[in-house]
Amino acid sequence: MPDLPPPLPTPGLTDLPHTPMDRRPAGVSRWRIFSWTLFDFGQTAFSVIVITVVYSRYFTHRVAGGQRWLWGAAVSLSMICAAALSPPLGAVADYSQNRKGFLLLFALTCICATSLLFFVREGMVVAGFALFVIANIGFEGGMVFYDAFLPGITAKTSYGRVSGYGFAMGYLGALAVLLIVRLMLPDSGDPSYLFYVRLSFVVAAAFFLFFSLPLFLFVREPPVSAERPPSLVRAGLTRAGRTFRALFIDREFPSIARFLIAFFIYNDGILTVIAFAAIFAEQSLNMSDEAIIAFFAIVQTSAVAGSLVFGIVTDRIGPKKTISITLVLWIMIAIAAYFVDSVMFFYVVAFAAGIAIGSSQSASRSFMALLTPREREAEFFGFYDGLCGKASAVFGPIVYGVVADLTNQRIAALVISLFFITGFAILQGVQEPVRAPSRA
Repeated sequence: MPDLPPPLPTPGLTDLPHTPMDRRPAGVSRWRIFSWTLFDFGQTAFSVIVITVVYSRYFTHRVAGGQRWLWGAAVSLSMICAAALSPPLGAVADYSQNRKGFLLLFALTCICATSLLFFVREGMVVAGFALFVIANIGFEGGMVFYDAFLPGITAKTSYGRVSGYGFAMGYLGALAVLLIVRLMLPDSGDPSYLFYVRLSFVVAAAFFLFFSLPLFLFVREPPVSAERPPSLVRAGLTRAGRTFRALFIDREFPSIARFLIAFFIYNDGILTVIAFAAIFAEQSLNMSDEAIIAFFAIVQTSAVAGSLVFGIVTDRIGPKKTISITLVLWIMIAIAAYFVDSVMFFYVVAFAAGIAIGSSQSASRSFMALLTPREREAEFFGFYDGLCGKASAVFGPIVYGVVADLTNQRIAALVISLFFITGFAILQGVQEPVRAPSRA
């Protein structure tokens, strides 16, 4: 990719109070960063076991009788609810200086609902649908508060690599819980097979609970300079509405607004791939449980490498170029999925997808942290994770499910490539703030 001219300062950001570019925020230590990443290590158990590998297939085939659109609807509905909650709660968290409290509430909601999936049996569509929606709201809603800790635990010049550490730990956690579940599951013909499938949801919940504890014990609550208003809920809603107007109507922060639109679109494609990858593997390639778990082990392994390597790359060339590179890779992956005709070819695509997932998510989070004004991190991350991150998943899963049911999953995968192409085009108009040189 040819070098671009030096970016201009983003309008509206130059006069905001920021931590000096070459200094680490007060109170930061490697142990606190490690404790922050352990939350990612634990919570990814929900993502990989429930959303991606096990429950998605169990719900689609055992609970919903093979209706893929129902799974897409469950994912979309949960994302709509999380999106509606995230911006005002982000603003509330900023005012109340209680990001930990809100993060704990959402984490426990996810953990409890995930555990209750153990009781969902064949034909229990309403219960299986509702519990997943509640669990995913807890999972996605908590990300607003988790991501908002990033600017307070490291310096601006290290956003990329620390964000990458978090995602890498998440993928390592996914690998660990996949191994546990693989060792736990008997052969699919065993009479107790479905019992152990349902038990895997309890394992995922326990894994999430245990590894989330260090963040609550050792990561400090960031200080808040704003005075506490009489009503946190009203203040949060008012501030969220003001932020929406500032971003998308008055255009006070044009680069942030454009980036959020681009993220909204390309992240929709990423979340759709995550939600339907295991179903694609099982139905289009007739892969066994063992092969599917091996497939996702490859994805998680390459995602670790993608997060770590591209975290460093992000700090050196900037997040905009890094995201652009990963979106080109996503376009190639979506097109390749259309032509997949063997398990081995699918493994190659899986390796590339893992790199793309790790790098694009890490670079996107660090770009948002770089663009976001100080004192409004949780509020703006509410729009990043909520309005643009979670609401984006409304369209992709529905589109994929309907197209797959009307035609086939290969054509549905090809349609998803349009999300990456559009996101790439919009991203090119974002002005990246001038950064201090990165330290090795």
